[in-house]
Amino acid sequence: MRRCMSETAAPASVPHTVRACMLPWTLHVGYTAPQRVFAVWLCQPGACGRRLRRVQLARRCTQASRAHEVATVSMTQAMEVVRVPALSDNYIWLLHEPKSGKTAVVDPAEAQPVTAALSQRGWNLDYIFNTHHHFDHTGGNLQLKKQFNGLQVVGPQADADRIPGIDIQVKDGDTWKFGSLEMRVFDTPGHTRGHITYWLPEAKALFPGDTLFALGCGRLFEGDPRTMWSSLSKLLPLPADTQVYCAHEYTQSNAKFAVTVDPNNTALQERKERIDDARSRGEPTVPSLLGEEFATNPFLRPSDVGIRSALKVDNSVPDWEVFGKIRAAKDRF
Repeated sequence: MRRCMSETAAPASVPHTVRACMLPWTLHVGYTAPQRVFAVWLCQPGACGRRLRRVQLARRCTQASRAHEVATVSMTQAMEVVRVPALSDNYIWLLHEPKSGKTAVVDPAEAQPVTAALSQRGWNLDYIFNTHHHFDHTGGNLQLKKQFNGLQVVGPQADADRIPGIDIQVKDGDTWKFGSLEMRVFDTPGHTRGHITYWLPEAKALFPGDTLFALGCGRLFEGDPRTMWSSLSKLLPLPADTQVYCAHEYTQSNAKFAVTVDPNNTALQERKERIDDARSRGEPTVPSLLGEEFATNPFLRPSDVGIRSALKVDNSVPDWEVFGKIRAAKDRF
């Protein structure tokens, strides 16, 4: 199979790894079987059909596909977690509890990649866990309910009227059984008024939706800084070895911002280098360790002296106000 596509310069909104390949040249994509070799090369205008030398930036397009592969990212006796990329930068999470055989999906942006991943593994789908109502987190709810008999949607009581197909409403302080595992619920409003976060202690897994990202936090669409800081503060006592399964691949842009408000943090600088390296190879950066977030995520560290100094804020200012300044700076970044 061979396709030729003439591309014009890409808009600035296109991610760098894609934009670098969208040149006013002809892009050739080749796939050969049975060797299953994927090749990319560029031809100058008017030279279609004549191969030129392979170039590094073209190869970056193939590398970027790694972030769009379905992959098991954690497999323990307690739970298997599968990362399912969706849309442009969403991550859907499949959870399989082996003792009961129960399977759940967290924030299905769309149904098709979920059903494909389930089919590959021979799993049924028993539950949907929604963190909030945004369509890129609930877009697959109703289609999945049609496809899987008995499927139940679990979601925030505070936002039940905006969760498609909700069956079970949960709230702050609730515990709920996912097979043999206990799942605890935190109300974490700020990004939306009814946002919740799920924590499975035995599996060392946290699903914060758009409340907490790797090196970031969600925008305050339906909350204020005091509310969001209160929500994030609920996560600070959790164990440092907890895996954070956030919902978007925003880490590289978050890291670029983080070093501007925490410029003397060596751990952050080293983490940024690892992130840039991973993204240059098209590799995902999620999940992350909560302990890493404690040490490097500026949105969890408004009390830090270095961050306050960079923001020109003295020690008398409460943490929630400093958090608000960090969030406002990120919004302008």
